[in-house]
Amino acid sequence: MTAPDLLLDRRRFLAAAALLATPAAAAATPIPSTTWTRADYLRAMAASGRATDISPAAFAAIQARKPAAMARIAAYLKEHLGHADPTVLAAFEAVPRDYFHYMYEGHYAVPSEAYETNPKPWAIGFGSALSDYLGQAYMTQLAKPKPGEVTLEIGTGSGFQSALLSRIVSQAYTIEIIKPLGEAVSHIFAPLGYDNVHTRVGDGYYGWPDVAGGFDIIMVTCAAEYAPPDLFKQMKPGGRMIIPIGQPFKRGQVLYVYWKDDKGKIHSRRDVGVYFIPMTGAIMKHPRQT
Repeated sequence: MTAPDLLLDRRRFLAAAALLATPAAAAATPIPSTTWTRADYLRAMAASGRATDISPAAFAAIQARKPAAMARIAAYLKEHLGHADPTVLAAFEAVPRDYFHYMYEGHYAVPSEAYETNPKPWAIGFGSALSDYLGQAYMTQLAKPKPGEVTLEIGTGSGFQSALLSRIVSQAYTIEIIKPLGEAVSHIFAPLGYDNVHTRVGDGYYGWPDVAGGFDIIMVTCAAEYAPPDLFKQMKPGGRMIIPIGQPFKRGQVLYVYWKDDKGKIHSRRDVGVYFIPMTGAIMKHPRQT
């Protein structure tokens, strides 16, 4: 089995997600899933430079928890956003979350933590974390990703968020400031056939200015004291930015949604309270001007 065969082909995925968008189809048709086997997992892990092992029984137990996790995601999105976007659900179904549960600082896999009953962030080393899956589902649907769009994530972390977006959009870019983490995670996408994810080690405060045309979505997955000015410059007209704003390691952080209208004017609204690890780098050297 070649890498692109490991997961659902993006074109078939998008076609299936479009079919699910109608209420009748959503009620009658199961969310499309992929064939993700223990052999696939071990092969992809080895190809990503994170060789590990897991028993057939342990692997089966992980996969058995996935349907309940998918149901939690759907219920959570319906409760908090009024509906569960079939495209977002299909993306979650397509991406094998167990593959992203890895402790990079200690060099060991922890797939048994995936699809947990009580969703929570999981440490992946170097002070970074894999965010809980309900929060990731919420932010993804809030950003309203669409086929053909280009996204930028600030704070690659485990790589799961950009992997998720890559199943929907045309190109997904992601920046990680922690060098050993960013370098290690840069190798995990190709073994899954995710050739539209582009990684960089650098300071997300400055965005990725050499991407021609800018971005439809900028998703910041670390708490900033304010939205960096360069990120606004890189938003396309009609673009959206999702960013947690607040003090490092303190409660009271708020998720903000920014969008740029066709005339280039920026609009914003407060969304919900959140808690993220802090953005580091240049933002710490450039305090907000009052």
